Amino acid sequence: MKNPNELWVYLAASPLLWLCLTLFTWIAANRLSTKLNRNPLANPVLVSIVVLALLLKTSSTNYSQFFSGAQFIHFLLGPATVALAVPLYRQWENVKRLTPPVFVALIVGSATAVVSVIALGKAFDLQKEILLSFLPKSATAGVAMSISASLGGNPSLTAVLVILTGIFGAITVTPLMNLMGITNYAARGFAVGLASHGIGTARAYNVDSTAGLFAGIAMSLNAIATTIIVPIVVRVGGF
Repeated sequence: MKNPNELWVYLAASPLLWLCLTLFTWIAANRLSTKLNRNPLANPVLVSIVVLALLLKTSSTNYSQFFSGAQFIHFLLGPATVALAVPLYRQWENVKRLTPPVFVALIVGSATAVVSVIALGKAFDLQKEILLSFLPKSATAGVAMSISASLGGNPSLTAVLVILTGIFGAITVTPLMNLMGITNYAARGFAVGLASHGIGTARAYNVDSTAGLFAGIAMSLNAIATTIIVPIVVRVGGF
């Protein structure tokens, strides 16, 4: 090929290109995070998003082209979520012992996540569609987008908010918990899993296995709680 751009056009048409770029970007971002001692600001998800967004922008590649390759990774999200049951099984006795405080924290945390969005929405006079898109932001992406669509929100906007919530939680959880003097890894993990779903759970596993376990539990339970709480709040609030 005389023109290097012709090679790029050829490669860009292959789904494997963006699959490989996504994997290589994540590996590089994860190594960077490791070298920086897992500094919250060097979150691999955040770094990967920024790098891939720049690549998509500079190459004028649309999302459908990107997803044609990335869908293979997306498919693995289901098995990865199910795999969270393995550490749960291994520490089942420890989890059973903490069942009462876990459910109290779940109810309070899920309700707070929804009520705080309503309060901010009212304060800033957000449009109804935007507010409905905000409400399930603390649930995992698939669940949040389904809730948003069923209520008349914008699922695409919800997906962006879910990712931003997850990244913000993953970045702030360690300094925030240290500042508050919370040293129990079960409590730290449950808090970040409930507020920041999968991205927060990944961060928790990088810090401590117990934190990761309870983050996974919180993420799963909050997905269920959010599907119950949000429709009730919307109906009662007359949105």
